[in-house]
Amino acid sequence: MSQKNQWDSSTAFIFAMIGAAVGLGNIWRFSYVLYSNGGGSFFIPYLIAIAIMGIPFLILEYGVGFSFKESFSNIMKKINTKFEIIAWILVLFVFIVTVYYMVILSWDLVYLGSSFTFSWGSDAAAYFVNSVGGSSNLDNASFLLIPTTVGVLLLWGVLWFISHKNVEEGIGKASKILISSLFIMMGAIIVYALTLPGASIGVTTLLTPDWNKLLDVNIWLAAFAQIIFSLSMGQAIALTYASYLPENSKLIDNVLIVVASNSLFEICTTFGVFSILGYMSYTGGTPMVQLITEGTGLIFIVFPMIFNIMGPIGRVLAPLLFLAILFAGITSALGFLEPMLNSTSDKLGWSRKKTATVLSIVGCIFSVILTTGISSYLVGIIDSFVNEFGILLLIGVQCIVFAWFYGVERFLSVLNEHSTFKVGRTWVFVIKYLLPCVLILMWAIGIVQLFSTAKTFEIMVDLMIIVAAVLAAILLTKIKPAND
Repeated sequence: MSQKNQWDSSTAFIFAMIGAAVGLGNIWRFSYVLYSNGGGSFFIPYLIAIAIMGIPFLILEYGVGFSFKESFSNIMKKINTKFEIIAWILVLFVFIVTVYYMVILSWDLVYLGSSFTFSWGSDAAAYFVNSVGGSSNLDNASFLLIPTTVGVLLLWGVLWFISHKNVEEGIGKASKILISSLFIMMGAIIVYALTLPGASIGVTTLLTPDWNKLLDVNIWLAAFAQIIFSLSMGQAIALTYASYLPENSKLIDNVLIVVASNSLFEICTTFGVFSILGYMSYTGGTPMVQLITEGTGLIFIVFPMIFNIMGPIGRVLAPLLFLAILFAGITSALGFLEPMLNSTSDKLGWSRKKTATVLSIVGCIFSVILTTGISSYLVGIIDSFVNEFGILLLIGVQCIVFAWFYGVERFLSVLNEHSTFKVGRTWVFVIKYLLPCVLILMWAIGIVQLFSTAKTFEIMVDLMIIVAAVLAAILLTKIKPAND
């Protein structure tokens, strides 16, 4: 492997992996998942999901990437030429995630700018609909939300600037700076939030356990889903980053560091989020149940309402929060882009700079299409389908390919060689038998839920994604490699 495609040390790799894992979901998704799935009792399935899914699968991805030191498409092709198309479908799905993720980051960028003057006004919901995220009214698809469009153009420029450099100079340095800054900013927000009047109301509401929910299979599925999406499992990000690692790397040690960092971040962030919600409930007299929501509703509607009544400190916390979200999002977006960038560069024989430029232009065009007056509606449709249908299925397929067709036992020596912690028969059993069953079950349940409530327009969008991804994957598979 050429030096330009290698981390100078494991430190850059760890920061990049933490950056890929710590994203928007840690800040605005986990708190809602925890609260709505049994509160304090949810920690039991959450920790079990980490132990039997998160850690084992990441160890597998690290082992595969480090052993082959190839792009994902080349790895699948080497295992079996028929598997190359599977790799392309996956990296294309992950590239689609990058496309809509940049739109969400643009919403945050708009709010970051608005946070200095509180230009969202007294009606944060109306501001989001009219100026940033739009609505589900299809008549609004005919115009662009200009602030969001401009934000998309700027952010794709940032993503290109970082990703077109070699991995150490680009992703490595950016991740060290952004993740260090993110942890400092969120630490400050969390510590202050815990001192707010009414913070205990939020924390108590969050942690009050509902032990009966542990008997509900959906709670366990929610825990496994949270781990998959929180750690960006199976999206070829960890595999690709691990392929750049230098020799003598402690693979299993690195997995544990990344998983621990990710979990601690999202748990601590949740305490901060609910402390602020408790403050709103205490000062505004609003019941907690009316404040608790997930995703865009929490960050772009509820939080601006809270900042409005905070006084001078709100003028400080608001920019800090939206800047922290921006930093978390950029490092995650870099991870989403990398599998497609690496595989395309290898396949076409293009330089990293040329590949990053072409993909950034293509991605930016599609992101702009998602900045119309139905922006948030489109993003929601694509996010649900790509993750619950495409990526979840392909994670299960990877598990089967690496465990059965290649032989998971073949990774044991490279994983254990330099690591402080070792894996053996238990890990092999989990990868070969347990995870495929869990993943297939999750996929089946998710598909039933996804399509049982889908509207005609949503199904049309889903079908367009499938057709586009499959056709592009067939084309990329049939292209003769540049080095042949």
